[in-house]
Amino acid sequence: MTTTRFLTGITPSGTPHLGNYAGMMRPAIAATREPGVENFYFLADYHALIKCQEPERVHRSTLEIAASWLAAGLDPERVTFYRQSDIPEIPELTWFLTCVTGKGLLNRAHAYKAAQDKNAEAGRESDDGVTAGLFMYPVLMAADILLFNAHRVPVGRDQIQHIEMARDMAASFNHLYGEHFTLPEAAIEDNVATLLGLDGRKMSKSYDNTIPLFCAPAQLRKLIGSIVTDSRAPGEPKETEGSALFQIYQAFATPEQTAAMRRAYADGIAWGDAKQMLFECIDREIAPMRARYDDLMAHPEKVEAALQIGAGRARAIARPFLQTLRAAVGLRPLSAAQPQAQGAQKAGKAALPAFKQYREADGKFYFKLVAADGRLLLQSTGFAAPRDAGQAIARLQKEAGALQALAPQLAPVAGVDAGEVSAALQALADTANT
Repeated sequence: MTTTRFLTGITPSGTPHLGNYAGMMRPAIAATREPGVENFYFLADYHALIKCQEPERVHRSTLEIAASWLAAGLDPERVTFYRQSDIPEIPELTWFLTCVTGKGLLNRAHAYKAAQDKNAEAGRESDDGVTAGLFMYPVLMAADILLFNAHRVPVGRDQIQHIEMARDMAASFNHLYGEHFTLPEAAIEDNVATLLGLDGRKMSKSYDNTIPLFCAPAQLRKLIGSIVTDSRAPGEPKETEGSALFQIYQAFATPEQTAAMRRAYADGIAWGDAKQMLFECIDREIAPMRARYDDLMAHPEKVEAALQIGAGRARAIARPFLQTLRAAVGLRPLSAAQPQAQGAQKAGKAALPAFKQYREADGKFYFKLVAADGRLLLQSTGFAAPRDAGQAIARLQKEAGALQALAPQLAPVAGVDAGEVSAALQALADTANT
């Protein structure tokens, strides 16, 4: 069975709330039980330093976030769960990627442009208050992803650009130093549940309208009691549409319970009774996890032990891979032999032609097929997106008639005929099928 590697970063910024749990944590933990998937979850504490310069807050939040995920059912034996700062290979790879990444690419990052736009509106110098950390954030994120050659990265649509930038950096490195990185893809989370908060707006720490995930029962009851409702009296039919109380209930209830609550709304249930039902529904699911969370918060050494298990597992992958990358860029002992040229013969196996995918200064994506002796056999024209170039490569490797079908997207190479290219593609196909 082919294994797909997913990687998710969790920035330690504050205490998790019910919206975080229903929208991200619960479905993410359920996904870790799917066959054929290898999951990496990490606490992005380096990223937290970009926005927060309060050491105790970063430290406390890291503990709260880790304890919350473990209490909610994340199994450190089933997934690789680690703290970003425990993996020294990540900042080293960040530097390698920095050296192959154009400043122009980083200039286009959404967070950086948003900071500049905010300064422009306020009449300030464009880079006022912008740290190098904010500017370099996409490179650190790319290192998080590429170090483990993640296939897919679950993100919202506003984060797609970061995955595209990681692909750009991987392609640039591969073009210079050989095929080392998998080009990651964004796993778009269009169906993430967004809960309404106490005031009817999206539940968010920035609005101060959240219900902490593991607050004490008395506080949970008090916060639920403060959910804004309309003035309809008991006995008057009530609308479920736009009701924060109903929406939160639906996120924790069974379909049957939700249907019963919908009927109760139509029959004019009193708001106090509806809030009591919501409290009981949430507490029924959260109470066992709350006990586990309280125990972990009281014994942070248990959380630390779980993170160290994950760090050991992550470094077992990262350490040898980083050594390979160090050698590729020329950082190796002076007594070491020169690495074999790309495509040279290896350990008793015949050398093969290889595809190279890369991006040029015009912003378009290209690929080429290079023979084992380094000769150029096939050159593409430009593609608007890296995925289009990758799909064309895949067709050439798998479909017998793809060379002719893709002819309009291929540039002629002097001195190379179609027969030689076909033979090279057949050699690749034969190797893939052995």
